[in-house]
Amino acid sequence: MKTLLIPILLFITIAGSAQVFTEKIKREFVFEKRDPNNALMVYNINGNVKIEGYAGDKIIVEVERIINGKTEVRLALGKEEIQLRVLDRADTILLYVLGPCNEFGRVNKNKNKRANRYNHNGGWDYNWNHSNDNDSECARTHHTDDMYDYKMNFTIKVPLSVNLLASTINQGDVEVTGTSGYVNAENINGSIHLKNIYGATYAHTINGSIDINYSGNPSGDSKYYSLNGDITAYFKKGLAAQLTFKSFNGNFYSSVDEIAPMAVTVEKYSKGEGIAYKVNGNRYKIRGGGPLLDFETFNGDVFLREQE
Repeated sequence: MKTLLIPILLFITIAGSAQVFTEKIKREFVFEKRDPNNALMVYNINGNVKIEGYAGDKIIVEVERIINGKTEVRLALGKEEIQLRVLDRADTILLYVLGPCNEFGRVNKNKNKRANRYNHNGGWDYNWNHSNDNDSECARTHHTDDMYDYKMNFTIKVPLSVNLLASTINQGDVEVTGTSGYVNAENINGSIHLKNIYGATYAHTINGSIDINYSGNPSGDSKYYSLNGDITAYFKKGLAAQLTFKSFNGNFYSSVDEIAPMAVTVEKYSKGEGIAYKVNGNRYKIRGGGPLLDFETFNGDVFLREQE
């Protein structure tokens, strides 16, 4: 991995009794092993993740690190604990936030409560077990009200065809613009905005909306999920795909008039010691069919549009 360290700017301001520390971190990376499967994976906790494709071969990263503490001691603790970390896997680069009470690494899928994430992130994730252990040193020193507040805002440029995983949890949105590779965008308390993308897509948020604008219709199966928010997806004119939609309190709207139900299918799969069958009658075909577009909400509508 070739890394270029660029001088950073530091700012400390005082507002009332609060102390705020702001830092700009700049890094550049090049894949040691160049491959069509090259991937950048960004795991944020608090803050935005914005990624833009460009016609270059470097990954250009800028992170705004903001620490807010009401005393100098708490501010110093936040500056020490909240750090940007990088894992270089030769063909994959992972960026994550080192903080109190969390560990980052390979996750045992049998112990991961967010099993859906495991299927899409290659097995990497945070381990929050120590934050729930009352006997741990972390739990004794970091209380519910926390010692400080922080945000890490990522702004990144990537080669156009790089595959992406971009995720955050609180206080921010995920935005990807102008890429042609696979996009996995995940959020918990925020929205997802995907603009002028081309590749197969996995978009998943809990409390937020999903807005997608494709520059070319995806050639691979794609899934879109929001628990509490609408999903709006603009595809190019002439979309051909299979379609599923599931919602508890939402409706499906489309400007495409060539949607027809497909025949009911029966799927056989293993369950425990025996065989189970799943009847699926919630599948439709857009024109001649193609990749599967799987839409799901709980409290939200889905809007599927076509544009030139």
